[in-house]
Amino acid sequence: MKAIIIEDEKPAARRLLKLLSNYDLDIVTTLHSLNDAKNWLSSNTHPDLIFLDIQLSDGLSFELFKDQNISSAIIFTTAYDEYALKAFKLNSIDYLLKPIDKEELKSAIQKFKDQHKSVSFNYDDLQSIFNQKTEENNYKERFTVKVGEHLKVFEINEIDCFLSQHKTSYLLTKGGREYPLEKSLEELESLLSPKLFFRINRAYIIHIKAIKDIISYSNSRLRVVLNQEIDEVLIVSRERVKDFKAWLEG
Repeated sequence: MKAIIIEDEKPAARRLLKLLSNYDLDIVTTLHSLNDAKNWLSSNTHPDLIFLDIQLSDGLSFELFKDQNISSAIIFTTAYDEYALKAFKLNSIDYLLKPIDKEELKSAIQKFKDQHKSVSFNYDDLQSIFNQKTEENNYKERFTVKVGEHLKVFEINEIDCFLSQHKTSYLLTKGGREYPLEKSLEELESLLSPKLFFRINRAYIIHIKAIKDIISYSNSRLRVVLNQEIDEVLIVSRERVKDFKAWLEG
């Protein structure tokens, strides 16, 4: 069976080539860019199998499938996490996480030999998922606050909530300390991952892992209890309850 490798990192390509020498595969060529891959696939018979890196130096490898009908089976090699890999599971595409493990490679090749399926998936769906991943990576992962003459840095997971009091915004740490911020809650909302944070009312944005309990409250509202004790009763405003429940379910 014939195969090709499309991988822009030459050391990774050489390592994969060495690992594949233990298998009954004829590695026809190794390509190092999206443009090279497009040119090769447009002028050569497609192989039985392609080992395909996702993020190439000149673009996402998904663009290959947008421009032409590729009949090869695909094993993706990627450093992306499970969130992005849902795309492959939905489309019956196998994948290997870098650095590639010998046993996982063996299993993927055996799956290919057992099924020998050609690739079939929706380019737009995959592109959409990776666009979401890119957008998520743009959310803030830490905040810097000034304490006297010093700067303190807080990772997102160290913060239980953001709150607004007396026209000033604060972050509240898991340790129960409040630090003032220069941004409004409206500005903070756009900087925070909606998977992790939800604005329950005008004054509070809370981290999902900071929630200890949720209790039914008057007028079809909900009361949120945090892992740490605070003086104020946190109420999810009635118009946000439906979205809040949806947020909790992911």
